[in-house]
Amino acid sequence: MIYNVVAIYIYDLCILIIKSSSLCISWPTIRYFNKETGKDGAPYEKKTDKAMCDELGDLDTMMEYIEEAAGTSLCALDGSGCDERSLNYLEKMKVKSKEDLEGQLKRLQGMEGNSMKRELKDWLKKRIKLLKTLVASHDEL
Repeated sequence: MIYNVVAIYIYDLCILIIKSSSLCISWPTIRYFNKETGKDGAPYEKKTDKAMCDELGDLDTMMEYIEEAAGTSLCALDGSGCDERSLNYLEKMKVKSKEDLEGQLKRLQGMEGNSMKRELKDWLKKRIKLLKTLVASHDEL
């Protein structure tokens, strides 16, 4: 079964490997493919200590993975697909000039290497994605 999500194809795949006297259940390696990874792709890197099926079974974690692997955000400039926090940030930033957005983007990118809790790092990444999208939209005008 194939699901089309923001131009990323996720294959529903389960593999059972049967060895002589024991049953071995093996999950396929999850890989993603984009311009940066090329045809070989890159493996999924676990974010928690949960089993991969549990980690990616959580819808929020799966959506974060899709956004990260695709280098995009499901939060569109019209507000569709945004959580409440992202939507508030987007509305606040929409009225800013391109120069202000670029300054904010540079400031946030400078924070990427800093040590912080996962929730804060995730929020930082979301804001960076939104700002990149907003700067690109100014370029199109």
